[in-house]
Amino acid sequence: MKITDLKVWVTKPEANGRSFVFLRIDTDEGISGIGEATSSGGGGSIVVGNMARFLRDSTVTTDFRTSLIGQDPENIDRIWHELYRRFTGGGGSGGFVTTLLSGIDIALWDIKGKVMGRPIYELFAGPIWDNIPLYTHVAPGDPDKAAAQARSLAAEGYTALKTDPFSPEMGKHHRRYMRGAISAAGAALGIDTIAAMREAVGPDVEILIDAHGNFNVPTAINLAHRLEPYDIGWFEEPVQPNSNEALRHVKESVNVPICVGERLYHRWDFVPILKDRLAEYLMPDILWCGGISEMRKIANLAESFYIPVSPHDASGPINILAGAHTMMAVPNFYMVEFNHAALNLHDAFISPKLDIRNGVLHLPETPGIGTELNVDYIEAHLDPDWE
Repeated sequence: MKITDLKVWVTKPEANGRSFVFLRIDTDEGISGIGEATSSGGGGSIVVGNMARFLRDSTVTTDFRTSLIGQDPENIDRIWHELYRRFTGGGGSGGFVTTLLSGIDIALWDIKGKVMGRPIYELFAGPIWDNIPLYTHVAPGDPDKAAAQARSLAAEGYTALKTDPFSPEMGKHHRRYMRGAISAAGAALGIDTIAAMREAVGPDVEILIDAHGNFNVPTAINLAHRLEPYDIGWFEEPVQPNSNEALRHVKESVNVPICVGERLYHRWDFVPILKDRLAEYLMPDILWCGGISEMRKIANLAESFYIPVSPHDASGPINILAGAHTMMAVPNFYMVEFNHAALNLHDAFISPKLDIRNGVLHLPETPGIGTELNVDYIEAHLDPDWE
């Protein structure tokens, strides 16, 4: 079997929403695999889409230009390493490169599952779990509304809820980080939101805090101390991911669990986090860390430290499904992230739709990843910068 084509689409269904990158790898035996390589914000999806298009059209065989076309799609690990070394030989290590690799890797696993006639999770010596518990999001901004939504979601079966209670003030700084401080009013609103949520759902529902890396060290420490009375499940990305020393300072100063990983891009980024005990939870993003192959290696690495893994999701439905297939065979799995507010958008991209009941994702038993892209919908909503 040989790869004959790599198709790529960058789609943006909502005018003020994000762009999504979907891939399809075709073969000479008529079997195709789908993947997703969405990059979050700033036009990153356009960059990754053009990288994929360049990879497909690259015909020069010198200058270390390893191609994808013509390769055997079952050699997943060989392709991963060849492409990783091709694009990182100059010193780069992740970001756009591993996002491109993720989309290709997921599509290759989809092909392998279809060739074997098995769901992807059955290719890893069989499943450990029967299904995939999800956590979802609560909208911040108004403590009473957040409490009511948390109560409603808990009644639907979700046992963990996440929010960034400080985003009403800090959201505009997320990708424009400068000072890392928050006003007294902004901090108080965030704390009041978590207090209201905890009162609404009681002690049996976990409340997860996403700080989006918005804070400097003293602000992160102060907020973590103020959140302690509400028994939070984790404090996610308290500081920017560039400095493990900043993370260490926060970790050694607070008494709440720390979660990091969405902006760490492969197994080598996670080694110091585990070795130096800088976090209690890891949350790699399967679209940014190198795909199913790399997520499994990160999860296996974390297992030796007894650290739970919870795939991050800020993208589309293939992100959720690929993470879920991988976690079905991971003993140190916690939950998969999911935003219930995006379900209709997710379902528009694929057929069949996501099967979510009582806060749990049930994976299809069909071969591969278990769904196909709705190409008509995707092509009807291409990103204007891609068209």
